[in-house]
Amino acid sequence: MIEISFGKLVLLALIALIVLGPEKLPHAARTAGALLRRVRTGWDSVRAEVERELQVEEIRRQAKEAADRAHAAQAELDETLRKMRPNGDAPAATPAPAAEPAPAAEPTLTTTVADASGTVPTKESSHGGA
Repeated sequence: MIEISFGKLVLLALIALIVLGPEKLPHAARTAGALLRRVRTGWDSVRAEVERELQVEEIRRQAKEAADRAHAAQAELDETLRKMRPNGDAPAATPAPAAEPAPAAEPTLTTTVADASGTVPTKESSHGGA
């Protein structure tokens, strides 16, 4: 902003003392200080607002680039899917689950084990049946 050296500041104070006099100088200095503080605060808020807007614009630009990349990837995927289908039909909304073939009947092995009394239990009694 404005750069004032120490010599210029002393010269300004002497001129203000001569023009305003010793009675009005403290009040004028306070008013000038308050005015300078308001200007600096206003400048800082404007600068912060501009920086925020620049950040928002940068985020919007990045989001647009990401959306463009996503659309390009989607188009590439659609093209790949179109090439994979011989008739070029659109994909079904929900693919039907593939039916699994029924397992072939396997021969069952039966083993009989005698209990402690030497008798062979029947199927009903081995599964906890009464």
